[in-house]
Amino acid sequence: MKHQLLWLIFTLFFNTLFIEAQQKFTLSGTILEEKSNETLIGVNIIFPEIQAGTTTNEYGFYSITLPQGKYKVIISYLGFTTKSETIILSENIIKNFSLTESLENLDEIVITEDVEKLNIKAPQMSVNKLTSGTIKEIPVVLGEADIIKAITLLPGVTNAGEGSSGFNVRGGSADQNLILLDEATIYNSSHLFGFFSVFNPDAIKDLRLYKGGIPARYGGRVSSVLDIYQKEGNSKEFHMNGGIGIVSSRLLVEGPIKKEKGSFLFGGRSSYAHLFLPLFDIDNIAYFYDLNTKLSYKLNNRNNIYLSGYFGRDVFRIEDTFENVYGNSVLNFRWNHLFSDKLFSNLSLIYSDYYYDLKLNFVEFDWISGIQNFNLKYDFKHYISDKIKLQYGLNSIYYKFNPGDIKPTVESSGINPFKLIDKYAFENAIYLDAEHKLSDKLALSYGLRLSAFHRLGQDELNIYENDYAVVFNEDFQIYEKATPIRTETFKRSDVITRFFNLEPRASLAYQLNSESSIKLSYNRMSQYLHLLSNTNSPTPLDIWTPSGKYVKPQLLNQYAIGFFKNFNNNNYSLELESFYKSVKNRIDYIDGADLIANNAIEQVILNGRSRAYGLEVLLRKNEGRFKGWLAYTLSKSEQQTPGRTASELGINNGNWYNTPFDKTHDISITGSYNWNSKWKINVNFLFQTGQPVTFPNGQYIFNGITIPNYNSRNSDRLSSYNRLDVSFNYTPKSKRAKRLQSYWVFGIYNIYNRRNAASISFGPNTETGVNEATQLAIFGIVPSVSYNFKL
Repeated sequence: MKHQLLWLIFTLFFNTLFIEAQQKFTLSGTILEEKSNETLIGVNIIFPEIQAGTTTNEYGFYSITLPQGKYKVIISYLGFTTKSETIILSENIIKNFSLTESLENLDEIVITEDVEKLNIKAPQMSVNKLTSGTIKEIPVVLGEADIIKAITLLPGVTNAGEGSSGFNVRGGSADQNLILLDEATIYNSSHLFGFFSVFNPDAIKDLRLYKGGIPARYGGRVSSVLDIYQKEGNSKEFHMNGGIGIVSSRLLVEGPIKKEKGSFLFGGRSSYAHLFLPLFDIDNIAYFYDLNTKLSYKLNNRNNIYLSGYFGRDVFRIEDTFENVYGNSVLNFRWNHLFSDKLFSNLSLIYSDYYYDLKLNFVEFDWISGIQNFNLKYDFKHYISDKIKLQYGLNSIYYKFNPGDIKPTVESSGINPFKLIDKYAFENAIYLDAEHKLSDKLALSYGLRLSAFHRLGQDELNIYENDYAVVFNEDFQIYEKATPIRTETFKRSDVITRFFNLEPRASLAYQLNSESSIKLSYNRMSQYLHLLSNTNSPTPLDIWTPSGKYVKPQLLNQYAIGFFKNFNNNNYSLELESFYKSVKNRIDYIDGADLIANNAIEQVILNGRSRAYGLEVLLRKNEGRFKGWLAYTLSKSEQQTPGRTASELGINNGNWYNTPFDKTHDISITGSYNWNSKWKINVNFLFQTGQPVTFPNGQYIFNGITIPNYNSRNSDRLSSYNRLDVSFNYTPKSKRAKRLQSYWVFGIYNIYNRRNAASISFGPNTETGVNEATQLAIFGIVPSVSYNFKL
């Protein structure tokens, strides 16, 4: 049956190629924003008479091949006026289009389609898009627009609670998300331990979150891909915009390097609440800053180059005892080349670095760790016909992992310098993606990725008996660290371990009618990097480690089925998806695992497995004075680590247990209402099942010491989480001749002041000595105000 299916796909592919070999011509070009010359991603190019069309790629390029003839072409994009032209296609034509923002041309037709809803016909599913405008309208804590907080309002996406960093997709952990900023990997997506994200919404052009059915061009993570592109900058005239808030401010400037050929963009943000702490005799410091930059230049009609970067740092200090500095740095040089009107290429050279520095002045030592990678990507998009598009390429990444370098801060400290062993790895992949329109109602997307991971030589590697770095003590029925029988030393060019994995992907869409369709998807993915963290939420202290002799790569299989429908002339849309995914070789930790400054991390971890399944519902209202969505997720996320032999108990007695990311019910309601030309009201409400935790169920006294006894892992839960946020956007009436545009945002986070539990700790009361439970809540009600401007 498997061979028959492959033969059917092979036959359909080449039959379509033969049919398309008739007399046809290609229309191609770039679509730009008229005022700034910014390229536009995902613009619809539609030929209504023959029900054909295409969309622009990540660099605004489009190409479509059609039979010779006269056609009406419609160019449409959310927030821009629709453009319509008649094209006589009797030869290959290169034609660029410019679109104008709809607010400046009220007399022209404005598109009614919402770029944030999935295309009914496209086989791609489990993907969500958000514009920077939508993100800025969502009320958030302290009034700072936040990309990560915005995506957690979508179905299937949660986080570990207030003040937590990262996000979780379909029951997966935060390290299973691939986060890309202009194709460069971001390893920590949060500022100030999760209160803010590292992404400046003013600098963002496009955001896509892939939860399933992930194309073969992406790899390296098993849960999701968050793909973010920065703006390129205005190549026509100078502009600036920004905002001033209670705890942070931002500024972005852009303009031409050479008019209509090159542009620059620089953006910066910083928090400054710590500047007021000395007024209250507080000597602590907690602030962040980040910088975004992008340079773009058009060499000629076939070549464009880009240089983009990001630099961010967090600084946290408690008086003179403790100081923590951490952050991301990325740099990317890209070259777009158009080989022909059907073949587009992009070459990227990328550097990414995550840096962590912890100074403990009271014990006089400094600990520095991090991860660096150098990435070469070469991608091609081949527009073979209006029915077949291919995307293929290669990717090579070199990694250096610094688990920790401990140095004394003063010579007389008594601290001996200590360097944890650096680790090195090389990851390679080649891929092929195909989008195939089989008929007017049936579309197929399929692809294959071949990934290879080489764990390179290091200074020392522990060798254990039977390759067991963790042993089971049958007398005490516990897991313990194994004792190495020897160590081996390798040259950097040596390969300690190799892994190869084939990762097939497939998605199918069948259109039931003009307004509804059903979709299916399957994807297999490999993840060779692991974040070592036994906390519910990632922290800057967590360390990344590569797969190797004792740590196997994670392997995902995910299946999804969905129903998609538009209502009332696309004013409403409904998306229903059900998914099931399983992950092999998911890292688990033995009881009492010590992850900090551990030079033999393999001695405290085991390879387990996880699974997640659920139902997602997304109902949108896309048009009118009131817009918004309701998202609901019903899901289950579990992990299991059985014993390796019949005599071993495994973790949690080998039983399945809830992961920290298991949220049975997750509801979010988000809406905005245009009250009048000056006032807009934005509201969001959240409800989530409480986070799984492990509580003690008893205690005993040994030698005068009270020792708690705990339930099985994550068998308890915190109380359910819920809150209501509201914000009001006020836009003063401005004169048409005035260049400065501005608006105010007044917000109230958690308007009914619910004290949601971030954690519950157990211990003796300081006065009575009786054991008690203490709940920690991070935020109550938080008002905010910010002033935003554009010049």
